[in-house]
Amino acid sequence: MFVNCSRTIRHKTQLNSFLQRYQSTLVIAEHNNEALSTITQNALTAARQIGGDITVLVAGTKCGPVAEAVSKANGVAKVLVAENDAFKGFVPEAITPLILATQKQFNFSHILAGATAFGKALLPRVAAKLDVSPVSDIIGVKSPDTFVRTIYAGNAIQTVKAKDSVKVVSIRGTSFEAAPLEGGSAKLEPAPAGDYKSNSVEFVKQELTKSDRPALASAKIVISGGRGLKSGENFQLLYTLADKMNAAVGASRAAVDAGFVPNDLQVGQTGKIVAPDLYVAVGISGAIQHLAGMKDSKTIVAINKDPEAPIFQVADYGLVADLFKVVPELTEKV
Repeated sequence: MFVNCSRTIRHKTQLNSFLQRYQSTLVIAEHNNEALSTITQNALTAARQIGGDITVLVAGTKCGPVAEAVSKANGVAKVLVAENDAFKGFVPEAITPLILATQKQFNFSHILAGATAFGKALLPRVAAKLDVSPVSDIIGVKSPDTFVRTIYAGNAIQTVKAKDSVKVVSIRGTSFEAAPLEGGSAKLEPAPAGDYKSNSVEFVKQELTKSDRPALASAKIVISGGRGLKSGENFQLLYTLADKMNAAVGASRAAVDAGFVPNDLQVGQTGKIVAPDLYVAVGISGAIQHLAGMKDSKTIVAINKDPEAPIFQVADYGLVADLFKVVPELTEKV
């Protein structure tokens, strides 16, 4: 039997191209009702790499400005808007049924969100309801059903192929460029209506920490402290330096577990993933869990009195010295 191999390869390529054109991705917008979070712009870049039509779901209360902003992103075909008091506080118990109703109506091939606290609370619920396996914290897209992610606290790279008909995927923001909110003109439509109020969870209030410093996840400069600072009071050394450098302050898990600082400052695999232009690690030994959260920083500076500290293995610049002497001197010279 004779088989024309060149024709078979050509037909396979055409089929792959055909399938990619007919992918459709739902990106779940993360926002505060006033401004879009950068992680959603990262997710839009990932969605464009998957290919096909892109729809963004904006759920909240008085979230019109967010919907208008994301509608201007190039490549977005449609923005679905859901304004309801049920979405106060963005509790996943209320947003999950909205996503399920949206999926039932539009039958998307992919559902994307950022690998943030919001996304990590939401997507596993959606995946469970759809009876599919979620693909978490991806750092790359090879094809519409093949993704790259890190495992073992970021120490190994894994390529996975999702076989479910619906791919529920969370993306690591630092691995995708933020899509600019310009060049597009997507139409705004109402999301599927319904009673989405949760009977099991009620949003009461939230208390936000106010600071003039940049947000940790998006700051261009991050100064993080570890257990070497010995107490929460000593973090004032970093706060003073950060204020001079217009930097955000972070912390290792050891510092958070010791009660030095609140857990919203934690950088690492189980904390925030950051990739600033400059990352300064002060008194941080460099456990693999912490390295997974900051190793993509453009320039890493380490200050530690232990010359064998693992942090020096990833640092571009290292200073073996007593932080209690060096940091005040550095602050004075900045």
